[in-house]
Amino acid sequence: MTPAGAMILLPVLCLVSGASWAATLGGLEGEYNRHDTILDTKKFGGVTNFSTVLLDRSSGMLYLGARDAILSVDTNRLDKPPRNITWDVPEEKRKSCVAKGKTEVDCHNYIRLLEFLGDGRIYACGTYAFDPQCAFLELSSFTLEKAEDGGIKMETGKGKCPFEPSQHYTAVMAGGTLYTAATINFLGTLFDISRATGPEQERIRTERSINWLNDPEFVSSAFIEQSADSNPTGDDDKIYFFFTEVAKEYDLYTKVKVPRVARVCKSDVGGMKTLQRRWTTFLKTQLVCEDKPSSQRYNILTDVFTMQHTPGDASSTHFYGLFTSQWEHEALSAVCVFSLSDINKVMDGPFKELKKTCENWINPEPVPTPRPGQCLNNALKAEGFESSLKLPDKVLTFVRDHPLMENSVTAAPLLVRKGIRYTKLAVTPMGSRVEPIRVVLHLGTDRGELHQVEVMGQNATLLQEIPLFTPLEPVNNILLHKGRALVGSPLSLARVQAEGCALYPDCEVCARARELGCVWSPKEEACRNTATKPGPGDTVDDALRKCDKREVRCSPSVRELQVFVGLRLLLPCVQLSPRPCSWEHPPHRHTRHHHSDLEVTVTKENLGKYTCTCQEMGPGNREPTPCLRAIYHLTLEGPSAGGTVATAGNRHVLAIYILFFCGGLALGAFVLHVITRRRSIGHQGHHLPDNSLSSEKGRDLLGSSATPQSPSSASLLSEGFRMTEKRNGTATTTTTTTLLSNQGNGGHHGNSYSGTLIHGNPSNGNGNALYANCNTSNSGLRFSSEIFTTDILDGRTGERETPKGRERESGEGDEVDEGLGDGFGEGIKRLEEELSSFPMLKSPAPLAKCEESSI
Repeated sequence: MTPAGAMILLPVLCLVSGASWAATLGGLEGEYNRHDTILDTKKFGGVTNFSTVLLDRSSGMLYLGARDAILSVDTNRLDKPPRNITWDVPEEKRKSCVAKGKTEVDCHNYIRLLEFLGDGRIYACGTYAFDPQCAFLELSSFTLEKAEDGGIKMETGKGKCPFEPSQHYTAVMAGGTLYTAATINFLGTLFDISRATGPEQERIRTERSINWLNDPEFVSSAFIEQSADSNPTGDDDKIYFFFTEVAKEYDLYTKVKVPRVARVCKSDVGGMKTLQRRWTTFLKTQLVCEDKPSSQRYNILTDVFTMQHTPGDASSTHFYGLFTSQWEHEALSAVCVFSLSDINKVMDGPFKELKKTCENWINPEPVPTPRPGQCLNNALKAEGFESSLKLPDKVLTFVRDHPLMENSVTAAPLLVRKGIRYTKLAVTPMGSRVEPIRVVLHLGTDRGELHQVEVMGQNATLLQEIPLFTPLEPVNNILLHKGRALVGSPLSLARVQAEGCALYPDCEVCARARELGCVWSPKEEACRNTATKPGPGDTVDDALRKCDKREVRCSPSVRELQVFVGLRLLLPCVQLSPRPCSWEHPPHRHTRHHHSDLEVTVTKENLGKYTCTCQEMGPGNREPTPCLRAIYHLTLEGPSAGGTVATAGNRHVLAIYILFFCGGLALGAFVLHVITRRRSIGHQGHHLPDNSLSSEKGRDLLGSSATPQSPSSASLLSEGFRMTEKRNGTATTTTTTTLLSNQGNGGHHGNSYSGTLIHGNPSNGNGNALYANCNTSNSGLRFSSEIFTTDILDGRTGERETPKGRERESGEGDEVDEGLGDGFGEGIKRLEEELSSFPMLKSPAPLAKCEESSI
């Protein structure tokens, strides 16, 4: 390529990049206004690292535990400045913590526990530089109680609060007594489920045995209190703990993690001789979240939300669990629901035992009486067992050696999302308490988003996806209060609508909520509340007939995509049901599946219609039925059609166009100057002696083929330009170039994709700048022609993570690259070969590989 050609091409490419980025910003200007109010670090006075929240539902006051501080926020008046209490660590103690090998960041006081005591105080515990401490917060004055010396009155928090800020931990208050599941030593190697407060003789914990707890990761806890009316047998109240641990019953080549639920009884005070100061009612069983048709099992428990389907009836309690998989390398999330009655049935079933002689699990016989692990009730008290201290040693010995139950609590997933990692879950019941129950799942992601999904029976409907925080702020708390969801991250707090007809985005979904008093307004194009109750002729089917057929969920409109040969697309298909999705497309080998999405490399032979069909459960259907989820039609477009993509903008967009164009001109001029200078130097180099190339100065004059640099890619147009980021302690590679298309399924869209690079949507977790066309690598300047089209379908995020090692799957890697070396690509390749030889574009050494780490 001539110097003049390089000078012209570079500013054009940079202009395209700038236009794409500006168009993306302009199109997403209103996305962050879809929630009510947001509080960030500025309004919080610089306080960060919010880890726990506590809500006073009567007053609406929200208390937040942060690093070295406790805040109070009035949820009724979020514009009012929050109140702040400082509870930090003395400098000497922080230095001592660092001297023990801990980091400066971790040697602060991270508030991990806030619980009401019932006497106008809050019990607060923090890590306190790896020496957990607890204090009492007076609500009336919003101050911490003082000791006689004027300092904060504190007591040890060991067993009540973890030592390390990032350690998994859960706690629940039951009748004024604190029950916790936490690490109990500095190294974080000992774990306990304990009664942490109350009389000293009643503070009991788990046995030191891997049969009881084996490297657990605690997730959640719940106190189930039964009323006298619904408890004729006088059964004791129970506390349930949810965690993931290494399964001792599976003897495999690797550690297998399993989700568990453990149960203890409120009146348990331990045994007299055996199990002194230990639980005598500790039983645990496995939770199985499995989609049997696909044999996919989700074995890592992430979060649990407890809800009574019938308010006031403890027996109607259900636990909604958020799961992922140990065996999947990519983001994956599933939701399963377990009933309290099913858990209790398993706890009343057979025990599991490890026979020491042959290392096989068998059912032990016989089981002594009274039944080991059962809570006290009227029948046991009538037999003389008024306390666990009076239980026989044979019963206590049996429960000590057999805490695990033989059967498991099994459930099928309500929802499966691939490519998304959910971190928190909250559930809102909708409508009457009839089966199938209708609920809305509020799911927080690790990229600062809130997803709302309605589940009715075995059918799930994605309502909306709301970007709340930056992609580096995972959602770590969700509280439901007065029809709103209070969503928190380590740095921010937002309030989002959680109930009402406004949640339903289109006519069909609104029609299915007719029994909730929702009616679709064609004029406003929104779902509104109505006081008119549905009559005999006003059913869901009647409401559906009024909707435009184009809005019907299983009848999407055709999306017209104008493409060019060599373009690489990712056609999205939103999968909500655990059932599989399938694609129908022209017979050609240039396609590859990414979960439910389809990657297509455009050739003249594979133009045409692409349809995605998912198996979903409809209302009243026992068997999965096919539902058409997406239709695309690929047509060939000339190179000139790409200019229409980024025309929608404003003065800010125009300014960015000009800025990038001027930058491109400057870069082109500089490259022209370097080329001219290099040619003159190269011309003079013919008169140098042969041994001049052995010196370092002479070596710098050589091309990249003679220098010890990283090898160039075999085909510059065969792979996208990726950027590695570190998020939540894990290095991930993210594709930074995507095509932005219109949202929704409805309507015919004539989007023209003929070479214009558009940056990924910053609201869906990619807030980095675009480097694809104006960046250098180890081998010189590289240009990326890999463009992924990730349409925001049904509100879906536009960014897709590209897993490591997927490029060469099933031997298709070489085939996908065919047909990409046309005229434009050849020009880019020649430019790269020439520019890669410049010393100013070389790196002195290859970059070291990033190692993955976990927090």
